[in-house]
Amino acid sequence: MIVPDLVVSPLLRAARANVPFLTEKGARRLLHERTLRPAAFGPPRRLRRDVGISASHDDEGWPVYTIKPRNSSARGTVIYAHGGCWVNDIAPQHWQLCAQIAAEAHTTVQVMIYPLVPYGTAQHVVDNFTAATVNAERMYGSTVLAGDSAGGQIVLSTVLQLRERHDLTLPRTIAIAPAVDLSMKNPFIPTVQLIDPWLGTKGTQVFIDLWKGALHVDHPTVSPLNGNLEGLGPITIFSGTRDILNPDDRLYAAKAAEAGVDVEFIQLDGQVHVYPLLPTAVGRDARAIIVDRVRQAVHAT
Repeated sequence: MIVPDLVVSPLLRAARANVPFLTEKGARRLLHERTLRPAAFGPPRRLRRDVGISASHDDEGWPVYTIKPRNSSARGTVIYAHGGCWVNDIAPQHWQLCAQIAAEAHTTVQVMIYPLVPYGTAQHVVDNFTAATVNAERMYGSTVLAGDSAGGQIVLSTVLQLRERHDLTLPRTIAIAPAVDLSMKNPFIPTVQLIDPWLGTKGTQVFIDLWKGALHVDHPTVSPLNGNLEGLGPITIFSGTRDILNPDDRLYAAKAAEAGVDVEFIQLDGQVHVYPLLPTAVGRDARAIIVDRVRQAVHAT
């Protein structure tokens, strides 16, 4: 079902989607609920008939789900990091996107269920995504990292570590509305906050303080905008202008281009946070681009 684009913002406001992110009180209420009653993270029972899913655990004990196409041979792999402000677990929209990528790009998709705050921290999670990517390159060949929002931060920090620790450059990284500077000091954020129906800075700061762990908020493992971007592989970034992360996403794209990175910055006016995950025509078109970029990357060799 395709939802008219014009109703997305009113629906988000009616659902009070921004309540946990606007105030510290709202954030701590959500943190308490998620810690007390963790959400289910398994795939929906009805996903797509043209993919198969298996489950395992990695060396860290994290659940890892592997999605493969049933009707074709798979080449390469995608490792997906879901969003949720480091406090919310994977949602059905993430599973739907991952299944679509597997089926239509004819590739394997690995979904890593990483630890959330207050237990997970940026360094621990990025280290394990780095190790998983190195292993995936050995097992599957061409590997793409993809993630949205908080997951976008994870994958953009991971590609920095892959280059620095392993001299590994990926054929494509896809970041959907990534959080690239967790200091949230960009002077344009307050202006965008007035029109963002989803996110907020004061509540998000609660989750950031836990997520950064012992690292300074400006460390590239927390805020990939502050990393040296030279030598990274191609990056595709999606961002909407009604998203408080958009001003920093613009800075990241400009910095990446200046560093010589092949960066594709797909910014759409009036779109909200993680619009490629939404059941709109614009979201559908964005997902088609994601599938195309993955297909090109994993089938290039």
